Amino acid sequence: MLKTKGIVFRTVKYGETSVITDIFTEEKGLHTFIGGGVRSAKARMPYSLFQPMMVVELVAYYKDDPNAMNRLKELRTAEIWQAIPFDIKKGSVALFMAEICRKSIQEVEENRDLFHFLLETLRWLDASPHPIANVHLYFMLGLSAYLGFLPQIDFEASEERFFDLKEGNFSSVPPQHIHHLEVGETQQLVQLLNTSLENCHEVILSRAERKVLLTKLLKYYEFHVGGFSGANTPEILEMVLG
Repeated sequence: MLKTKGIVFRTVKYGETSVITDIFTEEKGLHTFIGGGVRSAKARMPYSLFQPMMVVELVAYYKDDPNAMNRLKELRTAEIWQAIPFDIKKGSVALFMAEICRKSIQEVEENRDLFHFLLETLRWLDASPHPIANVHLYFMLGLSAYLGFLPQIDFEASEERFFDLKEGNFSSVPPQHIHHLEVGETQQLVQLLNTSLENCHEVILSRAERKVLLTKLLKYYEFHVGGFSGANTPEILEMVLG
């Protein structure tokens, strides 16, 4: 039996009343679970608990097999969000985070540092009074540290650099391919790398600049995460965040 806290990444319907859900757990990493009867009128586990980026306490019949689908016995709320379910901007950022996590996190073993990074980011997003237009960009960079390809700044801020998306490094001359950040884009990247989650709203980006940077960061993930294939939510983010 497994008792642990978890963060829901994705849920799909299964049969008439059940669901299959991917949950990143504090104790065992990412696993797939079956929730029986959760879409029925007498469900013991409300379907609302299976929404992306819900933080839950779960009890499951657990098999130590990464390919197994474990059956949930109990599920309840571990964090009650005050804003994410009701604020379209915060909700859209949370959906984007869930999609990026689902497509890039493949760990089926305990990674408490990564779990708490995700949890603290969600807590901040839910409670923050600050503008959140840059949070998704900051999140992608923060997550890259746990996935092993955080860009490493090895030059003075006054120096002009290009950032090679394929190689994951900075250079004083442009790479011999199109997959890189120009000097101005690299400066924006460095600003985001040098700030904090609490202060990332202070990085000034226009709507067009934010869109370009997001597109290139998604390409960066494609180069460094096996099987990563873009994302479906950037268009939603663009509409609601501006």
